[in-house]
Amino acid sequence: MKRLLTLLLLLASGLVLTSQHGAGQNQNPYRTWRDRTGSYEVEARLLRINEKEVELERKEDAKTIKVPLDALSDRDRQFLARQQRTKATPNTINVSVVTAGDWPTWRGPARDGISQETGLLSEWPAEGPQVVWENDRLGSGYASVSVAAGKLYTMGRKDGRESILCIDVSQGNTIWETFVGPGSKQRGPNCTPTVNDGHVYGLSLDGELLCVDAETGKEVWRRSFSRDFGGRMMSGWGYSESPLIDGDHLLCTPGGSKAMMACLDKRTGKTIWTSPLPRSGNRGKDGAGYSSIVISQAGGVKQYVTLVGRGVISVSDKGKLLWGYNRIANGTANVPTPVVTGDYVFCSSGYSDGGAALLKVSRGGRAVQEVYYKRNNEVQNHHGGMILLDGKIYMGHGHNNGFPLCLDLATGRDVWRPGRGVGKGSAAIAYADGHLYFRYQDGVVALIEATPQGYRLKSQFRESRTRAQTWPQPVIAQKRLYLRDQEILRCYNIAGK
Repeated sequence: MKRLLTLLLLLASGLVLTSQHGAGQNQNPYRTWRDRTGSYEVEARLLRINEKEVELERKEDAKTIKVPLDALSDRDRQFLARQQRTKATPNTINVSVVTAGDWPTWRGPARDGISQETGLLSEWPAEGPQVVWENDRLGSGYASVSVAAGKLYTMGRKDGRESILCIDVSQGNTIWETFVGPGSKQRGPNCTPTVNDGHVYGLSLDGELLCVDAETGKEVWRRSFSRDFGGRMMSGWGYSESPLIDGDHLLCTPGGSKAMMACLDKRTGKTIWTSPLPRSGNRGKDGAGYSSIVISQAGGVKQYVTLVGRGVISVSDKGKLLWGYNRIANGTANVPTPVVTGDYVFCSSGYSDGGAALLKVSRGGRAVQEVYYKRNNEVQNHHGGMILLDGKIYMGHGHNNGFPLCLDLATGRDVWRPGRGVGKGSAAIAYADGHLYFRYQDGVVALIEATPQGYRLKSQFRESRTRAQTWPQPVIAQKRLYLRDQEILRCYNIAGK
């Protein structure tokens, strides 16, 4: 009963509900809809779509509820797109939806490292999946890739110039390159471009933020983190975040004393608000970290959560600093994107003073409580990312290591921990179709079953011609696996037979 009352209150307050499962549309018009975190659910059927929202009829009491379009999950948007194509719903219109299988930003549509692709290979040949194409002219950089509307976007540096690149996903040829800013001494750039409503947003190591037309690469607007916001990084590897698009707004982290986080108009680049540097403790350093912003509804309040030089912070959608957590910060580089679910935030960082923690947000989103903290020798993620599935956290554990680890989110206890695994160095991970894709920095790629029942290695292969540490995160889109290694981008066919 308590769960139902909570759900009804969330519905009344306008919380977006998103689907987890498709349903047989003809046999049963009802389907289960869940919020992005998977914490709340309701069974309902789709009534109609208008310009801003969908209307659902709740099965329990036949009441109509309205759900905003712009925050629906990737799976729900795919479902709506299918409905429009089949003209199965009344009053259908052209809704701007993510195409099924797209990966339009850092760590995928929900920024959680999870792909909704199914029908993929559950085992690979010894030499690895088939290489469909290879592009070896990207330039240097640790940027991963975004995939949207038949095109792929990444960033690279050639001859001291950092650019956004557009690539044809079918053939692998470069369509256009647009200059963002001069390169630095570090290998870079590191930003995975964000694709939204016909535009692409990229960030150079020096903090040049650029918006370009997705079709032509023509510059639309640009801002400078240093000149416009007094921005700074916590250490010297350069800006690495991927901008977040939320409705009409772009969220980013300049790292300035008066603009730790900034909200811009995504169409013009005009500043809407800035949020100052938090004072949450002495660990770490001032400035932006290497993480990217995620959206949370913790405490019933919409907020933007990220990992900066002084630890995890949360800012309201009006620009007010809600809370900060300093204990997780290290003084070298705070990197992993936090994992958000319901009222909880799971965070981690590497190096000798890092670790991991689960936080609970309360008091209307304004307070945070430490549920548990794990020292760096117990649990820590360097920079390969973490995946939350059914209450379990999967990650590569250890500084400069990717020891496979499955952790119970609620308690922090090990579910399984097999040791080193098949590769060496840090491991960047993604999830699709029941499996974890572990990409080690030595070029070994592993397919691991995503189950709490035990560590089950299904397949592995070694990438050819590795140029540097293979840190860019793997991307799974349209039944293809994309792996970036400095100048080289390879596209693998992972469609099941």
